[in-house]
Amino acid sequence: MKSETEDFIVEIKKLSSLTEAETCARRMASSEPWITLRRSYEDSLEILKDPSKEVYLAIVNYKIIGFIILQINGAFAGYIQTVAVLPEWRSRGIGSKLVKFAEERIFKELPNVFICVSSFNRKAQELYRRLGYEVVGELKDFIVSGHSEILLRKTIGPQADYKKNKK
Repeated sequence: MKSETEDFIVEIKKLSSLTEAETCARRMASSEPWITLRRSYEDSLEILKDPSKEVYLAIVNYKIIGFIILQINGAFAGYIQTVAVLPEWRSRGIGSKLVKFAEERIFKELPNVFICVSSFNRKAQELYRRLGYEVVGELKDFIVSGHSEILLRKTIGPQADYKKNKK
């Protein structure tokens, strides 16, 4: 998927190599909110290499500028686990493009998209609200003490109705 933003073209493609995963893990472990959440390079790489996840990269001029990690199947299906955009590329529409891409992917199979955002991450909270997400819960001291993870949801209908209409 390609789209133009400002004076650059963003390509979104599936993660396809260990080198790409290592690049993403380094970038995640060295930027907020993951520094505050104490997510190490090793933790990040393990998540990125997990075969049960889908990872998509945002690329401009052959450079990874962001990525998104999805949980499509399992106990918490339809979950956007991570949205990451390099600090120098933030506030330029990349996060919105990644989330919209994830929604299209998830809504093909499920009626709900979930995402957690840290209580200290105000800019991300604003983005998700602007994209139509609603708060459905708060997980206090979930990842690190003193901070909550706020659970958000965007829906196109109840699970039971969606399954019935898919048949």
